[in-house]
Amino acid sequence: MNESPANRLCVGIMTLNEERRIARCIQSASFADQIIVIDSGSTDATRDIASRMGAEVHSYPDWQGFAAQRNRMLPLVRCDYFFFLDADEVITDELRREIQEAVASGENAAWKVYWDQVAFGKSLSRMAKTAGGVKRLFRTDNILEFQGVVHEYARLKNEKVPMRVFNGRLLHYSRDTVYESLLKLAQYSQLGARRREQAGKKGGVMRGLGSAVTNFVRFYVFRRGFMCGPQGFLFCLVVALECFFRYAILEYDPPQGNNTVVKR
Repeated sequence: MNESPANRLCVGIMTLNEERRIARCIQSASFADQIIVIDSGSTDATRDIASRMGAEVHSYPDWQGFAAQRNRMLPLVRCDYFFFLDADEVITDELRREIQEAVASGENAAWKVYWDQVAFGKSLSRMAKTAGGVKRLFRTDNILEFQGVVHEYARLKNEKVPMRVFNGRLLHYSRDTVYESLLKLAQYSQLGARRREQAGKKGGVMRGLGSAVTNFVRFYVFRRGFMCGPQGFLFCLVVALECFFRYAILEYDPPQGNNTVVKR
């Protein structure tokens, strides 16, 4: 635990039916002074496990979207710093040390984190940075709200604070099985289509195909997915398919309002 009463850390986690992962996630964040779990209506043992591990668990099954769920955490935070986490992520030892140093510094800044993907039972650490670069740690009093249809982000009261980047990574267990990946592909394609609709973009098969091919080459070749064996190929293929179906959905099955089913 962080022993400095002036610089305390809260970690906020969103969950939905994460009984296989939540213990590992919370254990990695156990150095925090406060852990908040916002649950979106789990029907498994997620809430019980989180409670037994010392997290403050709050249930909000009336799903309003990713950003809305994250915003529900903010009034509950009693610490100077806030780090947001997903149930399929794990804070590594190196990242933990860096977070503790950042909190101890008292600096008003924003800190980015990158992922190391773990997919289909294998670490894809030989790939170059695949995703992340997301601002995750902030002074609590500088957070205005969270925004975003998917991959929500913090809107800050003072956006001009210094930007720092952690060297340590988050382990991201985003794709445990092929079946789970296909379900996630459908859900996140729908969310991606909605975000593009809001931005006024057009859909279509050719746009989707162009996006899929471009992203497959980018991840498999330039970011060295080929060095990660069959699991690397599967990961890059699923990413490419998601890129394709965003544009196909936008053209042939346009999203309607807030009818998305993705939760966490």
